[in-house]
Amino acid sequence: MRLLRRAALVLALLLSALLAWVLVQAQRHPDLPAEPAAWMPAAPAGSAGLRVRFVGVATLLFDDGETAWMSDGFFSRPGKLAMAFSRLEPDRAEIDKALRKLGVSRLAAVVPLHSHYDHAMDAPVVAERTGAQLVGSSSTLMVGRGLGLPARQMREVKDGDVVQLGRFRLTFLESRHSPTLWTAADAPSEHITEPVVPPAHASAYKEGAVWSLLVEHDGRSLLVQGSAGYLPGLLQGRRADTVLLGVGTLGRKSPQYIDAYWRETVSLPGARRVIPIHWDDFWRPLDAPLQAMPLLFDDFAATWAALRERGARDGVEVKLPPLWLPIDPFASPAGTTAH
Repeated sequence: MRLLRRAALVLALLLSALLAWVLVQAQRHPDLPAEPAAWMPAAPAGSAGLRVRFVGVATLLFDDGETAWMSDGFFSRPGKLAMAFSRLEPDRAEIDKALRKLGVSRLAAVVPLHSHYDHAMDAPVVAERTGAQLVGSSSTLMVGRGLGLPARQMREVKDGDVVQLGRFRLTFLESRHSPTLWTAADAPSEHITEPVVPPAHASAYKEGAVWSLLVEHDGRSLLVQGSAGYLPGLLQGRRADTVLLGVGTLGRKSPQYIDAYWRETVSLPGARRVIPIHWDDFWRPLDAPLQAMPLLFDDFAATWAALRERGARDGVEVKLPPLWLPIDPFASPAGTTAH
């Protein structure tokens, strides 16, 4: 009996230590690069051309002065406890505040890169506020239906479809989500088959199709990779001058996986610049300074080192996007537009 009590005490101590470690790691964030050279410079005020604004996770505003559209449009950013234990719904006040800060009143389209809540939950409200079309997979459209977005404002796309938005040409290539503890690299996507009526649990927002989005504009090309997964050979024969590269969970992957991901999303399309996205802690509000994901879930310092190492080896510039500020994704290192 005494031996059993000791064993129980040891087990309780071990579990307490494990819980304490989890709680600490859930609050610890890797430092972001402090040197200005690690960040993309803001585009000069009043300058013409394509501009991209990063607004956390994989939300990006594209604007060429004639047409504006947005990927994801995720601004609510509920906290960890709400995500884990509560039902979620779009925070319309936060959405409106973000759109005002961006100076956005009209959009041609909102394009969720897949249908998890941190990509698609707010998109129908953004579409409603801006008159945009909600463009995405059948799962994304189920999120729109759950929020009552009219059918005329929704457009379903499938693998290989092309959508023209002014001078932007968007090609939707179905890829894979980053593998996680719960999802194998080759596991098929789960799809949303009924309208998601908020408030709803985060688990209701199943991933649906995961897009590698090729964006062509005036002879230049961008790849928007919203998740750190890949499909071998998907980008064979495609070109992207710049890659907006989703790196969430990449810091917990093996060097072999990172090599393959770099090869498939950067080397294969011949990119000369990589701008990492989906690295920030999306449980923090946008009016707080951005921080990398907590160490319990990812290690951005390891990601940053891995990307910089491969960029130096291959002659690819790797720079982080500033929050809110417009950048020229094709600017030369000196700040002028590359030709």
